[in-house]
Amino acid sequence: MPEESRRALKGLDPRAPLVIDTRELGRRAGSMRTLSRTIPAPARLGIEVLGVPEGTEIELNVRLESVVEGVLVTATASTTASGECVRCLDPLERELDAEFQELYVYPESGAADDEEALRLERDLIDLEPLLRDAVVLALPLAPVCRDDCCGLCPECGVRLAADPDHRH
Repeated sequence: MPEESRRALKGLDPRAPLVIDTRELGRRAGSMRTLSRTIPAPARLGIEVLGVPEGTEIELNVRLESVVEGVLVTATASTTASGECVRCLDPLERELDAEFQELYVYPESGAADDEEALRLERDLIDLEPLLRDAVVLALPLAPVCRDDCCGLCPECGVRLAADPDHRH
């Protein structure tokens, strides 16, 4: 059974690092709470050539605001992404900061009728889908080790930076 199906059957696990309990926040509009966590990166967080390795520390700063429809989540995530240069295939690492904001609606609110709205589940919020989207959008599509990277020779594969006079 796929992981999403199992999670749907069981509900959210309040002990999961990216699940936040909003009960302390309360439901009075205007209430606010901030929290900071260092969490391990979930699996498959990135794109083919650049991503955050599973288990890498992510510094997560979250602001929860109670509004009439639900809880507004504003967060920043800071971590290190690693991968390879698309021109020369050398390994590279990049500091990565991703920001995201989303409204999680109460199941009984009128906004819950919107099929695309994220919902609180037993006063719990799962930040993993938002974090995943924010990190992927913050990554460059074609990461390079240096802006002036010459890449590889298309005929023989020699690194052109190591042999600037290379010719065929």
